[in-house]
Amino acid sequence: MKPTIVDHIGIAVKNIEASLKFWEETLGIRCTGVEEVADQKVKTAFLPLEDSEVELLEATAEDSPIAKFIAKRGEGIHHLAIRVENLEEALAELKAKGVRLIDETPRKGAGGALIAFIHPAATGGVLLELSQR
Repeated sequence: MKPTIVDHIGIAVKNIEASLKFWEETLGIRCTGVEEVADQKVKTAFLPLEDSEVELLEATAEDSPIAKFIAKRGEGIHHLAIRVENLEEALAELKAKGVRLIDETPRKGAGGALIAFIHPAATGGVLLELSQR
């Protein structure tokens, strides 16, 4: 497994529209669109930077992972995503090394990317997302 770049940093927010005002009006970073990922119970907005993106995440249900995160920790950085060339190979390699995975098989994420999460217990406390675009 060879990560290629930091794909994005996910930030949990209570309200995407309110949060976008800061990113767009203050920093001048324009959102490329808001998308709902129903199976993850989340609404996302991506803000492109030169080589990566900021992803804002808003819960669409009280039992979503983002709602639980905000209830426990408040708004803030939720995860770091790194891009890999072949997600299935990366997961197989990590599993063979005994790495604790949240997702053992890829699933569809925002923007049509394939994603999988590595448990924070394996990474020193950081929720790590692997992304294949």
